[in-house]
Amino acid sequence: MSLKKKSVIRDWAESIIIAFLLALVIRAFLVQAFKIPTGSMRMTLIEGDLILVNKFVYGAKIPFTNLRLPVLRPPKRGDVIVFIYPEDKSKDYIKRLVGLPGDLVEIKGGSIYINDQPAAEAIFNQIYYYNLGQFGSAGEKLIVPLNSYFVLGDNSVSSKDSRFWGFVPKNNLLGQAMIIYWPLQRIRLIK
Repeated sequence: MSLKKKSVIRDWAESIIIAFLLALVIRAFLVQAFKIPTGSMRMTLIEGDLILVNKFVYGAKIPFTNLRLPVLRPPKRGDVIVFIYPEDKSKDYIKRLVGLPGDLVEIKGGSIYINDQPAAEAIFNQIYYYNLGQFGSAGEKLIVPLNSYFVLGDNSVSSKDSRFWGFVPKNNLLGQAMIIYWPLQRIRLIK
């Protein structure tokens, strides 16, 4: 084999390895793609939507450790978040963040109450929330533990969320859903 041929093969191999490593770094620390499997977030997200999740914003997890990068900004009420499902660590879930650490959360008359006041964020006035599950009973007021979050699906009647299994530990957060990138007719920012 000629020296020139070895050089071309080596160049290709180096390019492929660099591209692969760059893709791993981007996926681990910056942005990851997810596919929406269920209708629990209808009409914000529907089955089959492909989305991009910003992992950097909440401090991406450093693979193979319990460490995280610094937080760009803390999660805020109304964010659509992706997290590791607390009851099965092999699954990722997507829901809307409702209760922050220390909040008193109640679902009353289809509305969300935070610290005995109707939730101020406009998105919560567009959704009827049902009193379902062990943690969503009528008249039940829950205090969100420190380093935890209370999350609900936008399709309240068919969402298995914090009303059924409790709180999401802060360490389970993966990132904030940013954009629907497929199908083409649904491309938009996620709000």
